[in-house]
Amino acid sequence: MVKKENIFTVSEVTKHIKNVIESNIPNLFVEGEISNFTKHRSGHIYFSIKDSKSTLKCVFFKSYNTYLQFLPKVGDQVICLGKITVFEKSGNYQLNVTRMYPTGIGELQIKYEELKRKLEEEGLFDEIHKKPIPQFPETIGVVTSETGAAIQDIRNVISRRYPCKIYLYPATVQGDKAPEEIIEAIRFFNIHKPVDILIVGRGGGSQEDLFCFNDEQLARVIFESEIPVISAVGHEIDFTIADFVADLRAPTPSAAAELAVPDSSELLKYIQALENKIRLNTINYISNQKLNLQQLDQSLQYYHPQNIIQNFQQRIDEASLRMNHSLQSYLISHRNKLLVLSNQLKELSPYDALKRGYSISRQKKKILNSIKKINTGENLEILLSDGSLDCKVESIKENETF
Repeated sequence: MVKKENIFTVSEVTKHIKNVIESNIPNLFVEGEISNFTKHRSGHIYFSIKDSKSTLKCVFFKSYNTYLQFLPKVGDQVICLGKITVFEKSGNYQLNVTRMYPTGIGELQIKYEELKRKLEEEGLFDEIHKKPIPQFPETIGVVTSETGAAIQDIRNVISRRYPCKIYLYPATVQGDKAPEEIIEAIRFFNIHKPVDILIVGRGGGSQEDLFCFNDEQLARVIFESEIPVISAVGHEIDFTIADFVADLRAPTPSAAAELAVPDSSELLKYIQALENKIRLNTINYISNQKLNLQQLDQSLQYYHPQNIIQNFQQRIDEASLRMNHSLQSYLISHRNKLLVLSNQLKELSPYDALKRGYSISRQKKKILNSIKKINTGENLEILLSDGSLDCKVESIKENETF
């Protein structure tokens, strides 16, 4: 009996097949005849492509078929680029188409896509290799047809915007010989006629007309050019390998001329604006410097040696006056104190006491203040208010009371 875990649902089987197919089959080109063509009101296109043995269902969603450059119909031989997917609801596999080309053009597109992928993987499109376009070129080399409208458009734009020397190297820009002639022209400018910028291109045309600019050797010569290259091929919607490898891509020859040179009128306005800005900045700078000089002059005057000396002289004079004033006040104060003390001393002076009838006894110029310091028979000097007496002690008598 079969185990339960070994039984799968239809959805599980379909999902497994979907994962296996979609993860293992990369995007691919498929060629065949259109049949069962239906354009839904949603904008999506449903059809099949077939050969003598098989039929493959296809869906071309609106987000991709909007850019179709032709109207497909039943019986057309086409090449479709897309991815194989599985529609789970019905379990059918189909091709989800992203691009469609008529068989002739489709073959060219396949070559274009393969070369683009190859050069991109080699790094020829990387921005790091792009050379800057000189801002003010003096000479410009142009590689295009001498009878086409491209050279006239380039000359008209450059003469109007920023007149400079233009050197034309006539080259075929359509057909099998075109890549070789364009390569020769680019090499000529790099070796014999160095210019500031190279413009390589032509006016619009069909995919077949522009296909010479998808040449691998031409792409490598553009990449190796020492002169910056502006690619100007076809119209704005046209892209060639030369556009990807060039240093700058222009949608048209006229646009290339505009990118190559500045607009002299706009440049003049810019210069005038710069001149006004410089003039204003100069005036402001001079005014600021004058103000700084005035401030420095005031500072110099303040710190001038003569001013410093005069300042110190004035401070010395003021200090001297303060010192004299303080000294006078000090002397007056102490003179008054001395006078008071002098008066006090006078009141206590023994000489004033002599005037009042007192006397002073001295022995050998020393004042006696006690009888114990003298003996009988010794000489004394008695001082009176108007003179002195020399006496001899006859007797000594001690007072019982004073």
